[in-house]
Amino acid sequence: MEKPNLNYIQQISGGDKVFEAKMLEIVKEELPLEITEYAENFKAQKWAATAENVHKLKHKISILGLEKSYQVAIDYEEDLKLGKTELRADFENILDAMVAFMAKH
Repeated sequence: MEKPNLNYIQQISGGDKVFEAKMLEIVKEELPLEITEYAENFKAQKWAATAENVHKLKHKISILGLEKSYQVAIDYEEDLKLGKTELRADFENILDAMVAFMAKH
């Protein structure tokens, strides 16, 4: 499984450490809230709302340099719109990796 990284943030920052810190802070603030909302909608089997949550989380996946995981999120989002949840474990493993990474940064 690929690991989250700061490559994308560093690339778009052009070396601006203040910008990098702000980006990380935004991800740290928003990620747990978005995961909680995702989990609540999944539990309630609100597939359209869950797909929207995955769509929002997909951007965090991209920001943390997870290119392959981004495709999993795209596929999962589309599946949820059809009420299909087979990619749930894969997606939630990605979320777990992101949470662990952010706890270190």
